[in-house]
Amino acid sequence: MDFSDIFKLRKTGISAVAALFLFLLNVTDIKAQHQDSDTTFSSAVESDAQIPATEHKEGGHAEGKFDPTSAIMDHIADSHYWHLWGETSLPLPVILITDKGAEVFSSAKFHHGEDAYEGKYYTYKLIEDKIFAVNASGEIDKAASSNVYDFSITKNIAAIWVAVILLVLIFTSVSSAYKKREGKAPKGFQSLIEPIILFVRDDIAIPNIGYKYTKYMPLLLTLFFFIWINNMLGLLPIFPGGANVTGNIFMTFVLAFIVLLVVNFSGNKYYWKHILLPDVPWWLYPIMIPVEIIGVISKPFALMIRLYANISAGHIIVLSLISLIFIFKSLAIAPVSVAFVLFMDVLELLVAFLQAFIFTMLTALFIGTAVDEHHH
Repeated sequence: MDFSDIFKLRKTGISAVAALFLFLLNVTDIKAQHQDSDTTFSSAVESDAQIPATEHKEGGHAEGKFDPTSAIMDHIADSHYWHLWGETSLPLPVILITDKGAEVFSSAKFHHGEDAYEGKYYTYKLIEDKIFAVNASGEIDKAASSNVYDFSITKNIAAIWVAVILLVLIFTSVSSAYKKREGKAPKGFQSLIEPIILFVRDDIAIPNIGYKYTKYMPLLLTLFFFIWINNMLGLLPIFPGGANVTGNIFMTFVLAFIVLLVVNFSGNKYYWKHILLPDVPWWLYPIMIPVEIIGVISKPFALMIRLYANISAGHIIVLSLISLIFIFKSLAIAPVSVAFVLFMDVLELLVAFLQAFIFTMLTALFIGTAVDEHHH
């Protein structure tokens, strides 16, 4: 079997990985713009004024009372720290772009939000895992904060790098194996990955795209493995796992946006005629054209919400079951809770693969409708 069209990964596949990675870096910019909103300011001001330092997130609970909501949201949210074990966390780089210049320092300076850090241009404080400029009394300076943009390497960004490194290693390893063993049966790691690649090609790409599938294989393989690897790493409770990458709405937005661009730039004249000049009476155009345009946007939007909701829900259910032990404060509930958690973890292994498959399959389906040469 000839894999030459699929395994030109050094020229095409790795380029797709690099392009995807550059898009993923935009998540930090989206997060910075989101942080700049008035709603975020008002929420942070209220929470910082009402919550004592002993109740800031580092265990997700206040003194003497377990708060399951805070604990769960703390674990599924992005963070400027990567929790390792117990009270030990790995501080991550903070990169701030201000109107006066750039500042780079370690998140350890914040001591998990307990202390403010006096930088070169402003004094900063970590409130609800967002960085704000504060005045001498420790209150948020709204005017200064509006000029601070957070491009920090957060836990999710660091986890993306881990996934991209694994992705490049997998692709280059398999590509090299095929070049060295051309015409021979797969061996070792190559034999483990080949059935998955054939699955993406024969059961996802060809049925949905048709004979033009070849040039989209690098993208489909990248999406499938990237989502699957991040889903699996998210199930690991220890470093380098534990990050909720695919359960982050900004991450799924970027992936869906990539699909939106690829689908619409690949669209042929039949695809655009169906959208802009649908086969209906002309007096229905004011209705049908907006409906078709909404459909163009809603397809990747559905991809974004589906992946985000399913992965986040899985994490929340598992953490909720564990929280039952601390809510009831009884070891008697522990065996039942642990049994359900183990069941859910096994189910999440299936969900991790299933969500990667669904996202990739729908992407191939959308591409197939865009490149289909027959108008129906």
